Amino acid sequence: MIEKIIVTGSFGFIGSNLMSNLRSFYDIMEINENDIMDKDWREKVSNFFYPLPKAVFHIGACSDTLEGDVNYMMLVNYEFSRFLSDLCSLHRVPLIYSSSAANYGTNGEYPSNLYGWSKYSAENYIISKGGVALRYFNVYGPGEEHKGRMASVAYQMSVAHKEGKEIKLFPKKPRRDFVYVKDVISANLRAFEAYDLLKGKYYEVGCGEARSFEDVLEAIKIPFSYYPESSIPEGYQFFTQSDNKKWIPGWSPEWNLERGLSDYFGLDI
Repeated sequence: MIEKIIVTGSFGFIGSNLMSNLRSFYDIMEINENDIMDKDWREKVSNFFYPLPKAVFHIGACSDTLEGDVNYMMLVNYEFSRFLSDLCSLHRVPLIYSSSAANYGTNGEYPSNLYGWSKYSAENYIISKGGVALRYFNVYGPGEEHKGRMASVAYQMSVAHKEGKEIKLFPKKPRRDFVYVKDVISANLRAFEAYDLLKGKYYEVGCGEARSFEDVLEAIKIPFSYYPESSIPEGYQFFTQSDNKKWIPGWSPEWNLERGLSDYFGLDI
């Protein structure tokens, strides 16, 4: 009999990529937002645990960092995560949670928006129950087309360029840790494989190198100019970079920015 795995957010960017890797080996049970938007959602989610799954990959979330509806954000990102964590703890099912580098906010210590706080709160609860949390940095790659303004800069700028729009960047060269989605999937699989060693902690998932937006656009051969410095929003984040000492033991990224972009866009970089 094929073992069962639960994947939340299977319709999304990272979830759909993970599904592609798992579906040949496991019977995948999918939980998505429509499953938790009615008053009986707790009963519905509980039913997914009979029979018990081999593991739960909790990827689904509201990822819109500009979402201002507190009740919606906390239901989807916190209350659902808390309930799922309780079920996994009760039944001793491994839970691998997709967290976020937004937990560091703009000061490197705590979140600076509602999205960040919802993820930070859920992460703390999940690791307190013995789960594994993975703090993703700036993820890009195939399958992000539906994400709109939350899609990667590489994807958004490539679409805008094809539409003949002028591409502008903020000056002062902000830098980000851009991590290819294939490395995010390998981190999830490593967390599953070594769960007993890793449980009860969070780990960072990034490329380990902060690169500029200029580097991205130059690699995919898109010309750009700059906004005036006065247009930079207050509190704008200028630097992110994962710490390789906080990566999952036994895991490291295989794709640097150029290799990832080359694979993504089919370019010779």
